[in-house]
Amino acid sequence: MCRHASRPPLPPRGFAALLGPERWNALLDAGRLRTYRRGAVLLRQGDHGGFLLAVHGGRVAVVGGDEDGGEVLLALRGSGDLVGELAAASGARTATVRAVDACTAHVVAATAFRAFLIRHEAHGAYAEYLAAKLSETVPYSERQTHRPPRTRLCRLLWDLLRLDEQSDSRIPLSQETLARALGMARSTVAEHVAALRREGVLTTGPRLAVLDAARLARHAEVDVVV
Repeated sequence: MCRHASRPPLPPRGFAALLGPERWNALLDAGRLRTYRRGAVLLRQGDHGGFLLAVHGGRVAVVGGDEDGGEVLLALRGSGDLVGELAAASGARTATVRAVDACTAHVVAATAFRAFLIRHEAHGAYAEYLAAKLSETVPYSERQTHRPPRTRLCRLLWDLLRLDEQSDSRIPLSQETLARALGMARSTVAEHVAALRREGVLTTGPRLAVLDAARLARHAEVDVVV
């Protein structure tokens, strides 16, 4: 049996952290709960807005279309995040949101969200949250191009790990999917995965999981305590 990295429960993050528990729960109460299986599309690029999703559990990927008809990873989101909030007010969706894991989200109508911001004096927290997301309007791979390939891979693995509420440290993406997200050849990803396994950072076997979160963080060049 594989021993995965042991981590404490994740603290609140995203919009939930800015709001605090009471206001975040009030936002969830303003919507209706939906569950999504792994791989399901929560929001589709080009569809009309009118509502947003408050992610309550699981991880989702925000992807956009490329010139070849494929998809590029824009961002990863998890519990405590909003998705689709910009198109909720007006216009069409500018990206697709797909479930990385089985996940839950509360569907909040645009009118209900505006009322929530007023009632709970949350405009400041919302503006701060949006400002933090501005850098993620370009593909994930382009934001990582200044880093060496192994660092780029480890940064993506770390970003997935930090959103993992289950704390089992499994990476729910194939090496092919990781390669596409990073704009790298699959052979390059496979080479670095093999090296990370030899170092004891990742498990061996058909499914990826993190064994040593601290070492992964160092490879990812993130300054955290794990």
